[in-house]
Amino acid sequence: MNEIEKYLKDYLDYLEVEKNRSLKTRENYERYLNLFLKETNIKKVKDITSETIRSFRVSLSRGDLKKITQSYYVIAIRNFLKYLVKRGIEVLPPETIELPKISRRDIEILDYKELERLLNVSDGSNLRSLRDRAILETLFSTGLRLSELCKLNRNIDLERGEISIRGKGDKLRVAFLADTAKQAIKKYLDKRIDIEEALFTSLTKKDSVIGRITPRAVQRLVDFRAREAGISKKVHPHQLRHSFATDLLINGADLRSVQELLGHVNISTTQVYTHLTNKELREVHEAFHGRRRK
Repeated sequence: MNEIEKYLKDYLDYLEVEKNRSLKTRENYERYLNLFLKETNIKKVKDITSETIRSFRVSLSRGDLKKITQSYYVIAIRNFLKYLVKRGIEVLPPETIELPKISRRDIEILDYKELERLLNVSDGSNLRSLRDRAILETLFSTGLRLSELCKLNRNIDLERGEISIRGKGDKLRVAFLADTAKQAIKKYLDKRIDIEEALFTSLTKKDSVIGRITPRAVQRLVDFRAREAGISKKVHPHQLRHSFATDLLINGADLRSVQELLGHVNISTTQVYTHLTNKELREVHEAFHGRRRK
């Protein structure tokens, strides 16, 4: 193990143990940084220079990676350098590395008719149908991230309809279940006869429980149910989180409250949803503009 590999392992351990980041975060950072080291053939920390980073960024930009994905690599490099600085190691100053400018892309959401069709499509009485309905209702009711949904356990208080969520950065928040979500979860749990602690589970073709559901399984079932509902565009679980946020804003919720409910650290992250509610401004314009003109 050369010098840079040792420091990289120390940094990844630091992320997992001291910063309490998830294994998924550790794996992502390891992948980003390993590619950087491989592409630049860096063996020592002093070899991390503005030139090597610039060269690496050029190679990324010429590939087929989206700008947002390219930024993840740069963020990983900067954070690695910050760690080395904290360790008292002389390295390239992290603040000299600029992040790529990302244009705010339109967020894909379902229109309300599509949302209603999706939430109502799984109306069967077998365990799979009840599970899928409960998952869809929970996603829209709470705005949970996919990973947060998969971590839920069945010992939730349905009467109170409140769930304690440990989100990104180990931040705690409360998520709330609407009556429709509580009813869907209750019907689903009443049908279960297993002792698995997970709230949502993977199932065999014969609907036998085989452990906690995976994010990939949720993605597949959301896509399947969307197609079943006659929605032609690709639908993914995060779109229900987007729909949750925009539904709150359109109905008058303030930005700070939506920020708390989504678990965003910075309100600027939540502000990307505000342009989606601007269709309300069109109604105001049509109702009140130019009324004195003949």
